[in-house]
Amino acid sequence: MSSRVLITPSILAADLSRLREEIASVEPYADWLQVDVMDGHFVPNLSFGAPVVKWIETKLTLDVHLMVSNPEDRIEEFLKAGADHITFHAEAANDAETQAALIAAIRDGGATAGVAIKPETPLEAVSVLADVDLLLIMSVDPGFGGQSFIPDVLEKVKQARAAYPNLMIQMDGGIDDKWAPQCIAAGANNLVAGSFIFRAADRAASIASLRNT
Repeated sequence: MSSRVLITPSILAADLSRLREEIASVEPYADWLQVDVMDGHFVPNLSFGAPVVKWIETKLTLDVHLMVSNPEDRIEEFLKAGADHITFHAEAANDAETQAALIAAIRDGGATAGVAIKPETPLEAVSVLADVDLLLIMSVDPGFGGQSFIPDVLEKVKQARAAYPNLMIQMDGGIDDKWAPQCIAAGANNLVAGSFIFRAADRAASIASLRNT
């Protein structure tokens, strides 16, 4: 596992009326930029589509988190839009063959592939942990920003890190300078934060406080 912790601002919490400026305000300090894609079915909310991804100009790794019911139908459009990384949910691809096929499709399109699980979903739901580029362990129920961190998920992070020492483990949901140290201690090395970063007056300091814990 790399000793460097990656910080991934989520634009779900950004001021979308000035998205270009919002991205520019975090770009010098962050590592990845996350776009949360919600379809109103897998989660009870709607958000961004591929045209938003295509419009974004950034030097950061563009991380697309698909919270959708049929990820196999959405991968190609986000690859064409410029996604560098795509994560789908194990709950929407609940067998080993489907998960492997999605990973192959993402990689064939030139991106890296991740699998996400909700807070209540066991690690065993991910059949491809030995092969995937990233495991996203949600620390809130997906669908809305600004929720409170669920500490029970830290045990799953510890289990995943013990079993897969070199795996990139991303955490997303309710992460701030209080919870970041515990996430990192458990084994996470990629932290997604929305509200904590984009509601801060000093985004550089906010990001540094997550990384330097």
